[in-house]
Amino acid sequence: MELTDVAGPLEPGGDHDLERFAGLDLSGQDSSDARFTECVLEDCTVDDVHLDDARLVDCTLTRLHAGTLHAPASTWQDVVVRDCRLGAVPWFGAELTRVEVHGGKLDYVNLRDAELTDVGLDGCVVGELDLAGARVTRLVLRGCTVRRLDVTRATLRDVDLRGADLSRVDGIGGLAGATITEEQLLDLAPALAGHLGLTVGPPR
Repeated sequence: MELTDVAGPLEPGGDHDLERFAGLDLSGQDSSDARFTECVLEDCTVDDVHLDDARLVDCTLTRLHAGTLHAPASTWQDVVVRDCRLGAVPWFGAELTRVEVHGGKLDYVNLRDAELTDVGLDGCVVGELDLAGARVTRLVLRGCTVRRLDVTRATLRDVDLRGADLSRVDGIGGLAGATITEEQLLDLAPALAGHLGLTVGPPR
């Protein structure tokens, strides 16, 4: 696969095939409704870049930096994200299929009402993973720290959370369909009791 090095700019409705964006400051650029196929973005600053309704297929994103990366209602298919440091990622209403995220730090990932299929997070630090109202099939977390997970109204199928250090879970009833460890179950017991309306007291 031979890539063409480009310097941008990103434009709404752009069509990018076999292009490499490397070492660029793309801050504030608008790539809404654009299409990226077999592209590479590496060592770029993408602060306040808009990927609203964009489509990314067979792409690799490596060492990207952003305070906010906007990607609502976007489509990501066969995408690898490596060692990125992102603040807020408004990804709500997006569709992610066969997406792998390796390493890096993401402060707030908003996947509300999104659809995730065959997604993996490996070795990531996530401040807040918001899956409220999302439809999630075969999500795996491996060696991750998630400080807050929101699964309010989420629909989970074959979701494996055993590889995550979960500090807080909101909407705990939405965990149905997930697999957790016995240790995680003990940590979540007070929240589960509250959800079920149980009162836990000393033995008599």
